Amino acid sequence: MISTFMEVLDTTVVNVSLPHIAGSLSATPDEATWALTSYLVANAIILPMTGWLANRFGRKRLLMASVAGFTLASFFCGFAPNLPTLIIFRIIQGATGGGLQPLSQAILLEVFPPEDRGKAMAFWALGIVVAPMLGPVLGGWLTDSYSWRWVFYINIPIGIIALLMTQTFVFDPPYIKRRAGGIDYWGMGLLVIGIGALQIMLDKGQEEDWFSSHFIVILAVLAAIGLIAFVIRELTTEHPIVDLRVFRYRTYSAGVFLMTVLGFVLYGSTVLVPLMLQTLLGYPAVKAGIVMLPRGLGSFLAMPLVGLLMSKIEPRRLLAAGILFSSLSFWKFSHLNLDVGYWDFFIPLIIQGSSIGLLFVPLTTITNDPIPKEEIGNATSLFNLMRNIGASIGIASVTTILARHQQTHINILSSHVTQYDPAAQSMMQSMTDRMIAAGADPATAMRQAYAAVAGMVDRHAYMMAFNDAFGFMMIVFLLMLPLILVMKRPQSKGSSVAVH
Repeated sequence: MISTFMEVLDTTVVNVSLPHIAGSLSATPDEATWALTSYLVANAIILPMTGWLANRFGRKRLLMASVAGFTLASFFCGFAPNLPTLIIFRIIQGATGGGLQPLSQAILLEVFPPEDRGKAMAFWALGIVVAPMLGPVLGGWLTDSYSWRWVFYINIPIGIIALLMTQTFVFDPPYIKRRAGGIDYWGMGLLVIGIGALQIMLDKGQEEDWFSSHFIVILAVLAAIGLIAFVIRELTTEHPIVDLRVFRYRTYSAGVFLMTVLGFVLYGSTVLVPLMLQTLLGYPAVKAGIVMLPRGLGSFLAMPLVGLLMSKIEPRRLLAAGILFSSLSFWKFSHLNLDVGYWDFFIPLIIQGSSIGLLFVPLTTITNDPIPKEEIGNATSLFNLMRNIGASIGIASVTTILARHQQTHINILSSHVTQYDPAAQSMMQSMTDRMIAAGADPATAMRQAYAAVAGMVDRHAYMMAFNDAFGFMMIVFLLMLPLILVMKRPQSKGSSVAVH
């Protein structure tokens, strides 16, 4: 749990430090975003290979190597003298951190007896869910109080503790035997090309204006060819690096698809709310992080309760309740305006945080219930990969919706601000008179009034674009309800749980 918490925290803790990193390393903000992209790409490539790596080198050995590599890379990230060096060590950090989540899941599934797995995973999930909430707050505080380099240095003592505890308490089960069979180099190469190109395309798409950019078109072609060839290769080779045959279980396939959508919606909203607070409402980074804390609080309160309810209520019902409650929170977000205050965010975030508990624990219980223990490492790797891909698609989608819908609403709203509209003319005259009263000459006052009205139109259009994005995610979430009917009821009360 410690090593996984550290890795999940690192996916968000760096975000608020990017402007400081760019300034310190003499880079532009766009160049600094490669510190995020490089980490995500390396992370996504390693994730699906984790099960194969654990079977080849041993799960405990791989976990210790991952923790040690992640900790060491964190030190060198903080020590980086320039941006290229930082990006290189972020790639190493992402590659070594990619296996931490599926490895820790697989280990915990074996430690607890079936009747206790729901409760154990519910408490363990607190770290997984709360870490992304704490990331912006912790990152902002460390950057403001000390330096952006401490965002990376903070991992060193945590990594050392995780390494010592792993050495002392973690042991490989008897069916994990180090195998020395052939290596699927073709599969590995196609995975790197397909997943790498897809991740970069999603991360840079909006910045490059999507398919109007030759760079994005090339990435899209590489991703499509690479992933299609990868699937064909893995289904036909004798020793696949990623065993896709696990999708033969109907419940697992439906659950993975639902987890992909879950990543899409929840991570998209994790980007939207802080962005609204900082760019539209003027909140500083630390205060925006504090406003987001009720979501973590809701999860903190709901997770243990869901763990207890798992043995009393059919998991599919809890999952349906989670989708409905989360949709309710998005509906409330889609009706905000520029006069919002703290409590307008508090209630939807509490609802959303509570719904996360109702979603993740039952979903992972049902999804992984039919998977044999020998295949659980491979299954959790793919489960986490699809969650990450869903998150990347969600973040790319909401940023695109914001940009495009803001322009649409600006056109609609500005069409009403004309010399023929009495209300608009009255407001313009009132603002001009106010500028003149403040000491401006009539020509300057008129320009200032026009600028003020343009600013008002932009802000209202931006808020309406946020509402559209939240409404879109609510609809996507509600469309997932029928998938629950496809999933089979778990065979036992203590079925395997593998929280993302």
